[in-house]
Amino acid sequence: MLDRTIQWALTNRLVTLVGAVLLLAAGGYAALTMPVDVFPDLTAPRVTVITESHGMAPEEVEKLVTYPIETAVNGAASVRRVRSSSAQGYSIVWVEFEWGTDIYQARQIVSEKLQLVGGQLPDGVDAPVMAPITSIMGEILLVGLTSEDHSMREVRTAADRVVRRRLLAVDGVAQVIPHGGEVKAYQVVVDQERMRTLGIPLSAVMEAAEGSNENAAGGVYQQDGREVLIRGIGRTNEIREIGATVVASRDGAPIRLRDVAEVKVGTQRPRLGTGSVNGAPAVIVSIQKQPDANTLELTERVAAELDQIEGQLPAGMKVNRSIFRQADFISLAVSNVIEALRDGALLVILILFLFLWNVRTTAISILAIPLSLSVALVVMYGLGITINTMTLGGLAIAIGALVDDAIIDVENVFRRLKENAQAPAEEQKNILRVVYEASMEVRGPILNATLIISVVFVPLFFLSGVQGRLLQPLGLAYIVAILASLFVAVTVTPVLCYYLLPQSSTVQEGDDTWIVRRLHGAYRSTLVWVLGHSRVVLGAAALLLAVTLAALPFLGRGFLPDFQEGTLVISSVTAPGTSLQASTDIARQIEERLLEHPAVEATSRRTGRAELSAHAQGANGSEIDVQVDLSDTEMSDVTADVRARLSSIPGTNITIGQPIGHRIDHMLSGTRTDIALKIFGPDLYELRDLAAQVRGAIEGTPGLVDLSVEQQADVSQLRLYARRQQMAAYGVTPGRLNHAVEALVGGEAVSQVREGQQTFNLTVRLDSARRAGAESIRNVLIDTPVGPKVPVARLAQVQYERGPNTVSREDVQRKIVVSANTSDRDVGSVVADLQQSIAEQVEMPENYYYEVGGQYENARQASRRIGWLSLVALLVVFLLLYQEFGSARAATLVLVNLPLALTGGVAALFLFLGGTLDIAAMVGFVTLFGIAVRNGILLVSHYITLLKEDKSLREAVVQGSMERLNPILMTALTAGLALVPLALGGGEPGKEIQTPLAIVTIGGLLTSTFLNMVVVPVLFDRFGDREALRSASENQSLRD
Repeated sequence: MLDRTIQWALTNRLVTLVGAVLLLAAGGYAALTMPVDVFPDLTAPRVTVITESHGMAPEEVEKLVTYPIETAVNGAASVRRVRSSSAQGYSIVWVEFEWGTDIYQARQIVSEKLQLVGGQLPDGVDAPVMAPITSIMGEILLVGLTSEDHSMREVRTAADRVVRRRLLAVDGVAQVIPHGGEVKAYQVVVDQERMRTLGIPLSAVMEAAEGSNENAAGGVYQQDGREVLIRGIGRTNEIREIGATVVASRDGAPIRLRDVAEVKVGTQRPRLGTGSVNGAPAVIVSIQKQPDANTLELTERVAAELDQIEGQLPAGMKVNRSIFRQADFISLAVSNVIEALRDGALLVILILFLFLWNVRTTAISILAIPLSLSVALVVMYGLGITINTMTLGGLAIAIGALVDDAIIDVENVFRRLKENAQAPAEEQKNILRVVYEASMEVRGPILNATLIISVVFVPLFFLSGVQGRLLQPLGLAYIVAILASLFVAVTVTPVLCYYLLPQSSTVQEGDDTWIVRRLHGAYRSTLVWVLGHSRVVLGAAALLLAVTLAALPFLGRGFLPDFQEGTLVISSVTAPGTSLQASTDIARQIEERLLEHPAVEATSRRTGRAELSAHAQGANGSEIDVQVDLSDTEMSDVTADVRARLSSIPGTNITIGQPIGHRIDHMLSGTRTDIALKIFGPDLYELRDLAAQVRGAIEGTPGLVDLSVEQQADVSQLRLYARRQQMAAYGVTPGRLNHAVEALVGGEAVSQVREGQQTFNLTVRLDSARRAGAESIRNVLIDTPVGPKVPVARLAQVQYERGPNTVSREDVQRKIVVSANTSDRDVGSVVADLQQSIAEQVEMPENYYYEVGGQYENARQASRRIGWLSLVALLVVFLLLYQEFGSARAATLVLVNLPLALTGGVAALFLFLGGTLDIAAMVGFVTLFGIAVRNGILLVSHYITLLKEDKSLREAVVQGSMERLNPILMTALTAGLALVPLALGGGEPGKEIQTPLAIVTIGGLLTSTFLNMVVVPVLFDRFGDREALRSASENQSLRD
């Protein structure tokens, strides 16, 4: 097939060149119009179900709300894991589906299951709500609303009623969540003394408040051939008018709401969260995008909308946008990778020119780069893949290899044209014939070499989970670009060789460049020496390999390198039961210390939670986003310094991470740390005891930081135990008592007040002073059917007790999590130490066990899968080599390059990457093995070609090695040097994953190229025989 392709391209030269120009144009169009993001979409198919259950205790929420929802969704198709958190007043259930499940199908399944649950939930519990679809990188923007001239209630109202509504209308925005401030509410604060004096029951007040503010439709009537609409207008937002609503009548005199209650505008209670920007009170607005939205374009649209909104806000109210802006990180990361791509291409051009010393041959080879990249971009555009650091990284890794096929073809054509030019005139062939035959000579090796490079990348496509989502686009971009370079090498390259090379002065003169002459001279003497001392060479190579294999068990294990986002996320958790105000005061201290750090530019804080937010954080938790200036320092130094500064704050567990890493960890294990030790069992108290034992056992492990136990503890509860005998005497049922207490103490929204398009709750409740403390609640008056109002103390025993603050569950089992991060040490070895410590010091009772989640588990699964699939890929590579050479011995000699490449890769890991083998480094080995096998093919295939020309074994080895020195060195150097910009960019955003990959590849290329040119000739000289020639000849003749 390749024969015909080469023949067709040389016959239709103009069509081939026009097609190449069109391809370049299509690639340029695709590059300009494709969406840009920082990473591929890493979001697991997950549906979040949020249920507000006002005022209910965590145990009640677990039994009555969470458990029915979990039970309903657990049996659904493709559900992988169900996690939940039950806390005071709300339940969150995360339903995670198998990777690859369509998110809309998943939501449909959950929606159908929730229909079955509705009737099982208690009265007063809101219907379960599914959170909007967002991506793991969904939080694209945090903005802060601040004002020195307005109250926090006015700021929050502007955030809810103006900012949120306007931004939700922007195409691509999935959710807008305001956090902090004070939510405005209209309140009817009842006075129980006046109610008792006037004989007004609570039900009458609530009925009056509910009816104080509603319109009615009276239908229509006909008049003079027209329809007239009848409307009863009762809605009002005037406090005076609501207070004038009649409650009852006594002796002909009306009793109004204002006579038994104070009607006022206040703040909705309880407050769920507070916020600040740079230490000043603020409302933080989190803007989340839909999964397929283009982050850069959406950020621009949101910024334009914010410009308009800011002009319409009350004077003095400001929108602070310097808190967190994901688009900045994306732009920086993508531009860094594009720079690496550009610098790599320039280094490739330099190497080619030094070797070829000819502008024309260099230009022909280099043209493979834009053409191959264009094909890759067009394919990615067709598949709907975004431009991100992984796809760009795949192209950057491939850029050195893109010219390889073209180099091999150009070098062979160049050599054959020189030979033809130096032959006597009567023996000179037609130029077109020379180009065709020269291209035909190398078509087999370049086809098999390209296929082998593609095959070794195939294991990446079998990775599941977040690592699959992350690395598959990289592999796809690499493979498509490499296959495109093969297509270019057998079409455009021969045509350009025909047009540009025959008249070249270098071809006519026939002299090698000075650098090639020096290399040839040095290599010839080296080759002669090693062939004469084969045992020494093979012994040294075997010793090197043995040392490498001995070092493998000492490699650490990791998942993904740390990202350099320029933003820190600091999670601070105080003791359960801490009030929102106390938690806010502690978080303010943290902010003050952070702002004293010279590298910190801005901070934003979110304490507690927001309404209908999927962030299951209690009032005792705070999350602080910190913008860091990394121009003069490294992120690791800033993190260590911040950790030291915050370590002295008492009573807090502080965890430090970065936004994307933080979200990936949360998606993997439900915690925001590298390591999650999840302990499962039925009893909460036993779980807490085991967690404390585990913490004690692992504390002090080298490399372990941010160690904390999930804050599950008993918090104070004021419980009302029904006195049924007394209740019977007054005709009060437990349900009636509980409902009255819930309405008076907790407050009950009975209606809504409208201000234009805005709505606010109208809530009936007791005055704050009457709800403060056990004694106040004992004295709350309850209506009774027999007549008199009686205090709660007569109907129920009121006493303080303690109960859990939160109940976490996973796959219908209770759990508690011991979490930690790692520092200056790999995750794998830290986990091994933890498991050993737990096994020695902690005895797990029956029905209790623990699992290691987080990055460690995913790294282990990914490493195992890549390992097994790489063996399969190796077998396929061997079969391709056998098919090419027709000899198992020749195929094995080529595969000798793999252990030779391993040596340099492992050395690079220890020297530059701290000896940690993470997923990125494993992909580096995959890349390396493909390139190393290509070099072996070039060498061995030429040996066999020379043997078929009746050369002796030694002559074939010497001549073949000398003639293949140029293309092998050029391909190795271009592949290696193209990765240098990535290898040197370890601390730069966007290059985090490509850097270890590049370092491993360069290290392996250095050893494999050197040893390939030394060890393979020696092995072929010692173990090659005529059998290889005969087999190859027979197979070749059959193929021809």
